[in-house]
Amino acid sequence: MANADPAAHVRRREQTKGRDLSYPPLPEPLVVGVYDNHTHLEIADGENSIDFREHLDRASSVGVRGVIQVGGDLETSRWSAETALHEPRMLAAVAIHPNETPAYDAAGTLDDAIAEIDELASRPRVVAVGETGLDFFRTGPEGRAAQYRSFEAHIEIAKRHNLALQIHDRDAHAEVIATLLRVGAPERTVFHCFSGDAEMARICTENGWYMSFAGTVTFKSAGDLREALAVAPRQLLLAETDAPFLTPEPFRGRPNAPYLLPHTLRAMAAHLETDVSLLAAQIASNTELVYGRWDAEPVTAPHDLPRGDAGPVGGLA
Repeated sequence: MANADPAAHVRRREQTKGRDLSYPPLPEPLVVGVYDNHTHLEIADGENSIDFREHLDRASSVGVRGVIQVGGDLETSRWSAETALHEPRMLAAVAIHPNETPAYDAAGTLDDAIAEIDELASRPRVVAVGETGLDFFRTGPEGRAAQYRSFEAHIEIAKRHNLALQIHDRDAHAEVIATLLRVGAPERTVFHCFSGDAEMARICTENGWYMSFAGTVTFKSAGDLREALAVAPRQLLLAETDAPFLTPEPFRGRPNAPYLLPHTLRAMAAHLETDVSLLAAQIASNTELVYGRWDAEPVTAPHDLPRGDAGPVGGLA
């Protein structure tokens, strides 16, 4: 898969019965552009799958200037690194997702997989190691040792290559924080899809860790998350879609995409009682401080590759 077709999807999202599979309409464009800190354009979703370049075209039309395309296993990390070489609106993150590590470990291939992530991290336009971390929601106690080992190895890869770290943290807030403090966090550490409360936001603030808010911040049940947003310093805020998952209100449950990021940004601005353009400018600046500029390294091929069809079922949230 080293020469993966940059136009082809790698996964197709499993569909939930009764779910609306239509893509929402385009939102009103932002006046000041932002970046999507975390998306999975390798995962096809919806009744009519959209090619990743159409996703990016739609995003560009509403003021989303670029995306961080995130891998979660070897196949999707290879795809992310390869596709970013040919797409000027995309930078890549590579990692073994914590929920994938027990399977690699059981097969005796976790060390080899981590070594390949280390190699991918050296590629042009790979700007982050992620998503990595701990997930105690999907993986039981028997898989935690492998998660810890993988997480610590990914932290070291990020530090060795001077890359940002994108953290997946589910039902493991205290354990993730303890690990970062024990082994030493990379200079630029990002909690993807931040899910903590105000107290966790204060801990992140004390350590200079970035908090990336997704569509979950728009959910009516997410009061604790909005309290965290309110206490987080503006200079540590990022925004993301985690597409095709976590679609913001008023389209929760439908397929998500980078072009829907303006809904999340406007909800954040409303809660913070600030101007949308001011918040967008701050978040865009923060994003470039974490990852660099999208044009820092040129793409290596023209933007005219053939489009491909969606592949096997799968996907990571």
